[in-house]
Amino acid sequence: MNESLDYRPLAKMAVAASGCYLFEAFNPPAVTVDSDATLVMTDLSQVPSATINAEATLEEANHSMLVRGVRLLIVVGMNKQIAGLVTTTDILGEKPVLVAQKQQSRRGELRVADVMVPVDRVEALAIEDVRKASVGDIVATLKSDGRAHAIVIGQGQDGKQYLLGIFSASQIARQLGVQIHTHEVARTFAEIEAVIAGV
Repeated sequence: MNESLDYRPLAKMAVAASGCYLFEAFNPPAVTVDSDATLVMTDLSQVPSATINAEATLEEANHSMLVRGVRLLIVVGMNKQIAGLVTTTDILGEKPVLVAQKQQSRRGELRVADVMVPVDRVEALAIEDVRKASVGDIVATLKSDGRAHAIVIGQGQDGKQYLLGIFSASQIARQLGVQIHTHEVARTFAEIEAVIAGV
């Protein structure tokens, strides 16, 4: 810190006797199935994306998900280029056991790169289609794919493709005020319960 600069404490003010209120900016709005799909999309220009390195351990990935309250991490490589996606199912399901057997290694030695879905196998939604879609269309998409997440991509002004948003079945369920079942979500909950029961 430069000692020659003059710093001064800020003035204080009293909290209003009539009350001080919270902004609702961070609470997603309630929606219906006919609402615009963008209302349930996590906009990555507004919310920092949850990322992890491909060389991270599965324990590190699981811890990162728990701390951030997410069930999907974007796996990034050099220059923030997306290498793949990893979900709780990839980490806590049977996939790590099968990969460890195939590689003749222990589960604890596996890295995110061993269980992630590589970017060349990821299917995405185009932002142009999402802007014309309803929440119901997104739910139908997730259910037909048996997935808990869908990513949204678009082209930047520099001509490169960018990840713009993420749809999450659990987020949509919260905003709709109902429970949504996709095959992956049901499987994931069963697997997490099995892991907890085994501890």
